Amino acid sequence: MKVVLAYSGGLDTSVILKLMQEKLNAEVITVTVDVGQKDDFKKIEEKALKFGAVKHYTIDAKEEFAKEYLAKAIKANALYEGAYPLATALARPLIAKKIVEIAKKENADAIAHGCTGKGNDQVRFDLAVKALYPEIKIIAPVREWGLTRDWEMEYAKKNGIPVKEKIYSIDENLWGRSIEGGILEDPSEEPPQEVFEWTLSPEKTPEKPEYVTIEFEEGVPVALNGKEMNLVELIETLNFIAGKHGVGRIDHIEDRTVGIKSREVYEAPAAITLIKAHKDLEKFVLTKWALEFKEIVDSKWSWLVYNGLWFEPLREALDAFINTVEEKVSGTVKVKLYKGNAIVVGRKSQNALYDINLATFEKSDYDQKLAIGFIELFGMQSVLAYSMANKSKPMEAFGSKKLEAEKVIS
Repeated sequence: MKVVLAYSGGLDTSVILKLMQEKLNAEVITVTVDVGQKDDFKKIEEKALKFGAVKHYTIDAKEEFAKEYLAKAIKANALYEGAYPLATALARPLIAKKIVEIAKKENADAIAHGCTGKGNDQVRFDLAVKALYPEIKIIAPVREWGLTRDWEMEYAKKNGIPVKEKIYSIDENLWGRSIEGGILEDPSEEPPQEVFEWTLSPEKTPEKPEYVTIEFEEGVPVALNGKEMNLVELIETLNFIAGKHGVGRIDHIEDRTVGIKSREVYEAPAAITLIKAHKDLEKFVLTKWALEFKEIVDSKWSWLVYNGLWFEPLREALDAFINTVEEKVSGTVKVKLYKGNAIVVGRKSQNALYDINLATFEKSDYDQKLAIGFIELFGMQSVLAYSMANKSKPMEAFGSKKLEAEKVIS
């Protein structure tokens, strides 16, 4: 039996690599996909081969991740339940896609992953694999064989598998870093500073604010502080700049796909900064009707991605709407980074619907008398309903207002 294993080099997948050789007599091919995590990929490869992998692949997918997944997320202002920028959720369908490509290349009998039966990733991996390669068998040893962290630690020690005894379960990529476990499982406790790596606490951030300008073309960031950058470089640079000002710490109660409520802690400096800037630029260039409807679309888009439905046709249909709207979303946004906050303080665009001649309190060409008729018609039904409920004479009220307005005009 030939199995392709999504391999991170951590406790779960290292134990699974060995177990599948023992239990299934499998030839295991390991695959590690680089989506921006700060790992030593050479050491991961060496570890996989040392403990029985017949072949190992390391795939650099950062550019594809940025262009085909993160760019879409930015345009969709993607925040699950208004908080989580979907870092892990966005990476899973891409990782699954690469695993499937190797499985087809190697003519494998099965694909394996290290997801538990409690989390979201099992849904994301399974559904992605089923969509891309429905005929292949999926093996999830942690879920199917009832593996637990303490049992895995003992097994690793007995088999000489080097693993670090970690308190926290961590996943990271270009778009963000998630931290779970340990004291974080008590939602009443403040996360200790030791869990954060990308962001400084507000107490330790610089005393002076820092300003960044972000240029967007059709909803996608293309330049930072006047310097053109590809999206990978721009995100990496902004993760550092915003992180040193404490921007991007997220602590919230999240509804998992499987129905469990969980306390989630994230770091996403670039994601939070870019989404805030992008959303502000949208308000500058889109009509209020487009903005109102797009909020609904953005929320549904985020829900689909979080819940593992990347390959759902609705997600592609929503992308089509978003891409049409985003044709107008070009311009530059100025953001102030200070003490954990990313505050939009300026914006410019050739497509702006803001007109100073209309907005100013000074003398302008705007005819204020136009508002009289608008107010009457805009609130007519509400006023009528309230008046009828209170047994007043609504039509007389409208008539008297009309006569008074005419007297003022004349």
